[in-house]
Amino acid sequence: MDNSSLIRVSVFFSIFLLMAVLEALMPAREAVLNRKTRWVGNLSMVVLGALVSRVLLPTTLVGISVWAEQKGIGVFNLLLGSMPADVASTEQLPNGETLSNDSSQHLIDVALVTLSVLLLDMIIYWQHRLFHTVPMLWRFHKMHHADSHVDTTTGLRFHPVEIAMSLGIKAAAVVILGVPAIAIIIFEVALNGFSLFNHANVRLPQKWDDRVGLVFITQRLHRIHHSQAKSESNSNYGFSVSWWDRLFNSFTPRAAFSDETLPIGQKDVPAVKENASIKALLLQPFKSQ
Repeated sequence: MDNSSLIRVSVFFSIFLLMAVLEALMPAREAVLNRKTRWVGNLSMVVLGALVSRVLLPTTLVGISVWAEQKGIGVFNLLLGSMPADVASTEQLPNGETLSNDSSQHLIDVALVTLSVLLLDMIIYWQHRLFHTVPMLWRFHKMHHADSHVDTTTGLRFHPVEIAMSLGIKAAAVVILGVPAIAIIIFEVALNGFSLFNHANVRLPQKWDDRVGLVFITQRLHRIHHSQAKSESNSNYGFSVSWWDRLFNSFTPRAAFSDETLPIGQKDVPAVKENASIKALLLQPFKSQ
């Protein structure tokens, strides 16, 4: 396991355990099915998804980033490659102080990483929106929304085919943009962490939820996205920040029902044990819709 994977796994388990404890201490809603029934299927999806991803793409997104940088492929790599070589080790500022080229390069690197993380997050927003819009893609994403209860394991419940398609989209973005490796590590850690966080079955006090929701997607805002009402589930697509939904007119601040009574799941997928099995989850996209 390389360092980037170790970081992701460490953060993943830390946030997962924290959210699981908070769910036990301060649950927002009562589950329809018992935890064991749902968790076995949900957790199996992330394992199967990881195996499929490794088979289809033996390397990691970080490995792809390093390769693209070495080959000078991607918008950012091309831009950096076209920058003139420094002719001096320092630059004189108007106030008489000097700025080393190392400092200038550091500022460029920070700006590039920040821009890369923001662009990747926006791409995931549009990917998510696309999976709700295109019928064939929705077939696979629907399995995620068919969970009868939303908790931190729902943030891991994605069909292996959807995970493979998402990996392909992210890999293409890394190559086309020339995303630096450190930006990928930051983005992947944030994406996984926020997915566990905003699916967690916990509730912030309303005043704090409103404040946090100005920037981030809270658990309550994301539960609206899991509503059975199409007008509500086709909103709040963001996984981390709420900016994209506000910017692209897909933000829903309040549901028609209260958070406690909001109907969650899919009407045509009853909340029964049989629909939560590993086999049922894998076969669900291939049933007549």
